[in-house]
Amino acid sequence: MSRTHAPAAPRAARVLYPLAVALLLLGAWQGAVTALEIPPYLVPSPLLVLQTLVDDGAVLATALLFTLKITLLSFGLAVLLGTLISFVFVQSRLLETALFPYAVLLQVTPIVAVAPLIIIWVKDPTLSLVICAALVALFPIISNTTLGLRSVDPDLQSYFEMNRATRLQVLLRLRVPSALPYFFGGLRISSGLALIGAVVAEFVAGTGGTSTGLAYQILYAGYQLNIPRMFAALLLISLAGVALFAAMAWLSRLALGGWHASEMGRE
Repeated sequence: MSRTHAPAAPRAARVLYPLAVALLLLGAWQGAVTALEIPPYLVPSPLLVLQTLVDDGAVLATALLFTLKITLLSFGLAVLLGTLISFVFVQSRLLETALFPYAVLLQVTPIVAVAPLIIIWVKDPTLSLVICAALVALFPIISNTTLGLRSVDPDLQSYFEMNRATRLQVLLRLRVPSALPYFFGGLRISSGLALIGAVVAEFVAGTGGTSTGLAYQILYAGYQLNIPRMFAALLLISLAGVALFAAMAWLSRLALGGWHASEMGRE
């Protein structure tokens, strides 16, 4: 009986402990704002931020959906391109040596420096934001997946060579299963970077009109000194990032939980 219910306690603890810390921090925040009589245009209280979420829910929800659309499109593009590039790299050390530094170059180049050019070159506003965010999220997919495709058991590789397996068979039956833990690790990092890239691209673009994201709401609230709405938008961005990470962690457990030690050990 103890074996049956043992995994439930660690799973509950992973939720309850962070929730308890969050409640303590929110309580301390509310108490400090109330005791020190800090004006809301400097630091709003958690209750005021919650009230703003309710009052401005329609506007913020529309902005959240736009930001999530840019995030998911850029994330999907980064996963597709990053995986294909990794497959090319693993087939040729020469290509990897020649091209991998340019992938690093994309990672270290600030998106705020490149985004204005992309927005000018690409006429469609949504597509330009997707490209900017995808560039931010691309490198972890390339790096992790390439490392995983290279990290195969030498004995298994010799076994495949002994049986005269083709390149495609080695890739699909040996390298891809070995790379899955690394790939899903890259997904967890890249999903958050896609959200960051989407928000930064929105800041640089300064989009207006009806199709505006949370970054525009933060800018607009700053111009009006509507600090509670700014905090509410920041809260939605943070919650969206946590949700994306949780979704990638769930996907990783779904794919690896039945056979790989990295997920089985959590139970």
